[in-house]
Amino acid sequence: MKKSISKRRLFPLFLRSNFVIGFYSKNLFPFFAMGNRVVVALGGNALIKKNQQGTIYEQFANTREISPSIVKMIQEGWDVVITHGNGPQVGSILLQNEAGKGVTPAMPLGICVAESEGYIGYMIQQCLANALKKRKIEKHVVTVITQVLVDADDPSLDNPTKPIGPYYDEERAVQMLKEGRSLVRQPKGWRMIVPSPDPKAIVEGETIRSMLEAGIIVIAAGGGGMPVIDKKDWGWDGLEAVVDKDLAAERLAEAVGAEVLLILTDVEKVYLYYNTSKQQALDRVVLKDVKDYYEQGHFLPGSMGPKILAAIRFLEFGGEKVIIAHIEKGWEAFQEKTGTVITRE
Repeated sequence: MKKSISKRRLFPLFLRSNFVIGFYSKNLFPFFAMGNRVVVALGGNALIKKNQQGTIYEQFANTREISPSIVKMIQEGWDVVITHGNGPQVGSILLQNEAGKGVTPAMPLGICVAESEGYIGYMIQQCLANALKKRKIEKHVVTVITQVLVDADDPSLDNPTKPIGPYYDEERAVQMLKEGRSLVRQPKGWRMIVPSPDPKAIVEGETIRSMLEAGIIVIAAGGGGMPVIDKKDWGWDGLEAVVDKDLAAERLAEAVGAEVLLILTDVEKVYLYYNTSKQQALDRVVLKDVKDYYEQGHFLPGSMGPKILAAIRFLEFGGEKVIIAHIEKGWEAFQEKTGTVITRE
């Protein structure tokens, strides 16, 4: 991607406690001008490839492979915020919870998400810092354990539908159901299901933006971040729920005033009629058309659906473009040489 002339952005800030719900508009008040910003969203399986066991050595090796694309964006003068999925990692943590419950207290889901965000952030932080050092680029990389505000009245909180974690056999599933857990039967076995409320804002958004303005590369909202509500006479309070990582990435892009949202996943492009004889790749598509495709049901929930919804929200908010592409072709996608590019017009 050729670096465009930097747009000016304004953040009228509506402060509520220590987080920001804000918006920006372009070409207003030059003293609010900022450089070009991109949020890079790494797919949940980016760090554990197909047929791998998921050892920490494999995950570090995969993270090192991802880093050069991000370094090239930084070399081109872009401010970068990185977010990531955590599906396999939080699944492993839940298994460890299960295996060790007779020895040490099991941790709630929000803590498991925070743990995964910390250790994945550590891997990205270290590998990216090393890649920058090799190219003699002096930049700090920091991971922010991120809380994401959700609505206490979100309907999903009373209707858990999001499968998470490992598969359980029939015997263990029956026991968990008796313990009051919510599970769903799938072809490979039983899985826990939890609520997945819609993200409203990034609690640490103002802090992350300040770090970007100081020249720091930020890793944030990993695995969708930890969902919290603003509880009366208490403050932030965590929930036994998960936030969709792509929808959280979009709120993160809003919070930092990004121009580009780059979603890297395990497919080359966005497709209509996916996995059928009529499959059709989308190279470039405008907002109006992608909204029509979304409403027609082309994109499945739990797969491409949230990515497309994130793209729609980001462009309607004022973002300039969304690129969805394969994790191994991040730099090529950023240059618009591959992937699907979605724009307002």
